[in-house]
Amino acid sequence: MLQEFKKFIAKGNVMDLAVGVIIGAAFGAIVKSLTDEVIMPVVGAIFGGADFSNHFVLLSTPDGYTGALDDYAALKEAGAAMVGYGAFVTAVINFLILAFIIFLMVRYVNKLMAAVEKKEEEAAPPPAGPSEIDLLIEIRDELKKRS
Repeated sequence: MLQEFKKFIAKGNVMDLAVGVIIGAAFGAIVKSLTDEVIMPVVGAIFGGADFSNHFVLLSTPDGYTGALDDYAALKEAGAAMVGYGAFVTAVINFLILAFIIFLMVRYVNKLMAAVEKKEEEAAPPPAGPSEIDLLIEIRDELKKRS
């Protein structure tokens, strides 16, 4: 079983997938930072709040909670029941940014692949047809069959 596992891990596809996952995680962190630090403050300023991800609706507070009722992090840590619509909107924007960037990357790669295939088709010599001698031999053989 160990040998089989080594063969599985050594396959190129598994290594490509591992590299893709690592790069994807790092890229996800970049997009999250872009959303949290650049996009959402602008959206928050437009909608009247500096930090849009902290917008929520408080449903109930836990017994004994004495902290501020507008502190999202403290309420969340205390286990308050709330609807964090700001965090949801932030997550949706993160997803849309990632999806759009992946779309652009796939589109670019497809264009590159099409260009490479076109160059290969142009560079390939045209299929060789039969030579004059082959045609003459074929005609001779056909005439022999008919006579």
